[in-house]
Amino acid sequence: MDKQITIEPYNINWHKEFVEEKKKFVALLKKEIIAIEHIGSTSIKGLDAKPIIDMMIGVKNLNLVDRWIEPLQTIGYEYVFHKHFPQRRFFRKGKWRAGTHHLHVYTYGGQEWKNNLLFRDFMRNHEWVHIEYRQLKQGLAMKYPFDRVSYTNAKEPFIQKIIALAKENLYI
Repeated sequence: MDKQITIEPYNINWHKEFVEEKKKFVALLKKEIIAIEHIGSTSIKGLDAKPIIDMMIGVKNLNLVDRWIEPLQTIGYEYVFHKHFPQRRFFRKGKWRAGTHHLHVYTYGGQEWKNNLLFRDFMRNHEWVHIEYRQLKQGLAMKYPFDRVSYTNAKEPFIQKIIALAKENLYI
């Protein structure tokens, strides 16, 4: 059974954890990284979130990520293959369905990269979105308390709506 989904009040330590992980990635992967970003709800100051630090690394070519599997294991990250997401590589720190850190790797400047930044930056600059998203997440956590897949899938229409709004407003 999955760990219960809990939504916690914003914690300033989430940003500090991101900074610490970023240092590890830079030391380990050096010049293969174009950019590293803190994404997801823990990157939005004041937003309640599941206490999972989502990060993304931008690279020139996703094929080079195959070389990262062993080095990232030395700092606690496990590669998780997802056939449904060919434009992303994913690593998890922590137990299955109870991870503490998620690392998403995308082609730098690709649509997935841009969409993550659009969503994050729009959320950072529009308080009304915080309120709606917080309410949605709290409701979904009650509806799917032990089902992360359903919880995540149910958030997707809202996320896509915000990305579309950000694009309409040329919020890049």
